[in-house]
Amino acid sequence: MVKKSLGASTILVPTPAWIIGTYDSDGKPNAMTVAWGGICCSQPPCVAISLRKATYSYRSILDRKAFTVSVGHERHVKEIDYFGLISGDNCDKFSTTGLTPIHSDIVDAPYIQEFPLVLECQVMHTMEIGLHTQFIGKILDVKADPDVLGADNVPDIEKIRPVVYTPKQNTYHGIGQLLGDAFSLGKEI
Repeated sequence: MVKKSLGASTILVPTPAWIIGTYDSDGKPNAMTVAWGGICCSQPPCVAISLRKATYSYRSILDRKAFTVSVGHERHVKEIDYFGLISGDNCDKFSTTGLTPIHSDIVDAPYIQEFPLVLECQVMHTMEIGLHTQFIGKILDVKADPDVLGADNVPDIEKIRPVVYTPKQNTYHGIGQLLGDAFSLGKEI
């Protein structure tokens, strides 16, 4: 069967539904949802996120040169969606959602206490890419709730239960079933 061309688009499924934490110029904590993001380097460990210039968080990241990535559990899907609907210019998102901003130990940005996994990032590079600006953040620390760690002290995706987003369909999903161990399934071919 020949694949159907869908043209140039942002269709890649799934994308993360991460919450980016920042402080504004007055020190007010803010958070926004991003879907354009992912790990972009192993050494040094880095993550890339892309934001539009019009966002409140964009200005804060430029000013503070830092951000956090909080990975929320499925039970917080409403709050994850809310953080992407409202501008921090207009309200205190933490007060409205009842979630708790915690000042990062290492970078000048807040993370969300109730979310099980957090990356603390220092901006290394900024690149204009058209409508979005990509921020490359060097991961200076990863924090995880002890109850989401496996026996090997590595975060367990089935305990974190992160939310993912599907562009174009505008839907959120949880993570599906385990299919097998990476770097071993291919050996069976």
